[in-house]
Amino acid sequence: MEFPKFLLGDNTDFPTSIFVIHTEYPRFIINLEDDSVEWLEDFSPEDEKELETETEGLIQAATDFYDREVSRYED
Repeated sequence: MEFPKFLLGDNTDFPTSIFVIHTEYPRFIINLEDDSVEWLEDFSPEDEKELETETEGLIQAATDFYDREVSRYED
């Protein structure tokens, strides 16, 4: 089974948080309330350098996904 690249997450313990889960490498969860990111991977130092350039694009893609999903609920 193939999973979507992004998923929305909700948790009543964090009522104001908006979580987006990135399911592909590098997997992470971002809280759009404060843009905090929790990486679900272990990275080597070389990977960390490469991720520095990718991170901004991945966070923007997660934000765009959330905006698109919310606009679909509003329609």
